[in-house]
Amino acid sequence: MNKTLPLLGAALEAGVAEMGLALSEPQFEQLLRYLMELDKWNRAYNLSAVRDVNAMVSRHILDSLSVLPHLRTFKPATAIDVGTGAGLPGIPLAIAFPECRFTLLDSAGKKTRFLFHVATTLGLDNVRVENRRVETYQPDTLYPVVLSRAFASLADMTSSCAHLLSHSGVFLAMKGQYPSDELTEIEAHYNVVGVHSLFVPDTEGERHLVVLQAPSGA
Repeated sequence: MNKTLPLLGAALEAGVAEMGLALSEPQFEQLLRYLMELDKWNRAYNLSAVRDVNAMVSRHILDSLSVLPHLRTFKPATAIDVGTGAGLPGIPLAIAFPECRFTLLDSAGKKTRFLFHVATTLGLDNVRVENRRVETYQPDTLYPVVLSRAFASLADMTSSCAHLLSHSGVFLAMKGQYPSDELTEIEAHYNVVGVHSLFVPDTEGERHLVVLQAPSGA
């Protein structure tokens, strides 16, 4: 695996540059260490359907980082990644955006054990891991950003996570194809702030980010 590291590092740096993002050397190192830990744990615990560590660069790391410019526009002090799984997009975003404190929420014990390990190993002081179902999680302070990647639907996300969102907060939902039907279903209850096309190098298919906000007074 050590022989693979330079190739993975080069692919990651090239992809980040192609996306127009700027990361420090320590951040690149943390992303690579996370990738190595994910690959190692994935062999034993099946955390991801992507088995090839080379494919993980684009399909996991770069895909997660594609929302970074949009997340930064809201300047959140905190954000929650709901159904984070193996920490996607939460871990890459926590590395790239250390000014924000991220809560990673998942009901699967094997995944949250991995996340505790990663946060400790990488020294991610801005990461908090919660092994709970979203319906039962009651945070002390509500979140200005509720983030999800590959949640079942926008309707499911908003209904399940509405109790987590602060007043004037936003949902950021990472989707594949433009979700026309889902938007039609949800627009009576939430304001569609924007639907942004996401660019992820070396990845086939469409990627979009849907930004939703509850109407004023809701």
